[in-house]
Amino acid sequence: MSVVREKIEPVPIVFADDGLVPNNPMPFLIYKGAVALDHSHPEEAIEKLFGANGWGAMWRNGVYDFLHYHATVHEVLGVARGHARVRFGGDNGKVFEISAGDVAILAAGTGHQCLGATPDFSVVGAYPPGPPMDLVRPTPESHARALKTIPEVKLPTTDPVMGADGPLVRLWARS
Repeated sequence: MSVVREKIEPVPIVFADDGLVPNNPMPFLIYKGAVALDHSHPEEAIEKLFGANGWGAMWRNGVYDFLHYHATVHEVLGVARGHARVRFGGDNGKVFEISAGDVAILAAGTGHQCLGATPDFSVVGAYPPGPPMDLVRPTPESHARALKTIPEVKLPTTDPVMGADGPLVRLWARS
């Protein structure tokens, strides 16, 4: 069973477009220690939390060790086990130590790459309703295409951790 820690706010960070990784004007959000996990079935607990908040098309794995982003969909990563060093925002982004209970929410275009992880590192990924996940490696051509697709990605109606009244809804509001 998972329990969302009360009154937790994500840390919002806006990463600049570096010419290869477009990132997004909407902030990357990281909830540190957001979820208290039952150690017997942490992946299931995160899946239930994300599903209850309207995020689906879930998977379990780690984070790829090569730089990539998604140009047609937003993504949430919930750490179920272990810990890792992950760079978000591309080569000019920021490295985070993420561990069990942390949740990262990536607006479409946000670069990410695992730089190292413990053997037990396990992540649950999910997406809001919409098109399927695409996997894009940074090239000038993919960057040009992404600049057209990213503004068209529909805003989620819920925060995958806090639901309809969660910070994502407020922080990602387009003007």
